[in-house]
Amino acid sequence: MAILVSPRLLAALAPAFLGCLLLQVTTGAGIPEKAFNLTWISTDFKTILEWQPKPTNYTYTVQISDRSRNWKYKCISTTDTECDLTDEVVKDVHWTYEAKVLSVPRRNSVYGDEDQLVIHGQEPPFTNAPKFLPYRDTLLGQPVIQQFEQDSRKLNVLVKDTLTLVRKNGTFLTMRQVFGKDLGYIITYRKGSSTGKKTNITNTNEFSIDVEEGTSYCFFVQAMIFSRKNNQKSPESITVCTEQWKSIMGETLIIVGAVVFLATVFIILLSISLCKRRNRRAGQKRKNTPSGLA
Repeated sequence: MAILVSPRLLAALAPAFLGCLLLQVTTGAGIPEKAFNLTWISTDFKTILEWQPKPTNYTYTVQISDRSRNWKYKCISTTDTECDLTDEVVKDVHWTYEAKVLSVPRRNSVYGDEDQLVIHGQEPPFTNAPKFLPYRDTLLGQPVIQQFEQDSRKLNVLVKDTLTLVRKNGTFLTMRQVFGKDLGYIITYRKGSSTGKKTNITNTNEFSIDVEEGTSYCFFVQAMIFSRKNNQKSPESITVCTEQWKSIMGETLIIVGAVVFLATVFIILLSISLCKRRNRRAGQKRKNTPSGLA
């Protein structure tokens, strides 16, 4: 039985059918697709460029511009959909970088010169990434509370300086050395028995906050870049409490005290055992000695 199909329906389905057919022919012929969804993933200047799709019958090569506006090749002929560009962007975190992902057929011979990648005399299809300024665009990592102390009416907190992959004279720089006074920290704290929160900001990595004596406090910190409008703050650090610290210190002292006590008891018992053994051996020696020689 023949199935009647409306001419209008055929006309409507024709573009979709042709598109699917063209996609199959393109894939089968090994013609590379252009990369899409190019995204910079960067935290504390550790920087990776990601994109889609996973390649079939072709590879990717990444190019990135330097301060001289020359294009450098990175991740040449890779089948991955990401490329670590940290070593390039940390050379100057104040420079705006441009990058692009080229799609290169595997079956073709690929050769390059200083200016461009060439495939049979033609530049391969490519997609430009958004421009990337490390100083502005890298995200801030989770800060770490190095130490803290609640001394009478003061809560003193020290935040650890995070080390970056930015170098100067062969030495890795900290976030503080890169951002200077533009880097600050915000602390959010509350009484241990309360939900009301207060905040305090510093442009160093130290806090000294007035608190109530004899009251426990819980807090966390966040890094922040004052000059930024977007991506200004980091994730929150782990929340810690001063009573928790006292509890940990108390438990530690108890454990240490118990170990010292057990060690002392063991040494005393061992000394008594050795003394008894020595006395026993001395008594046996006297019994075995002839009376005339004693």
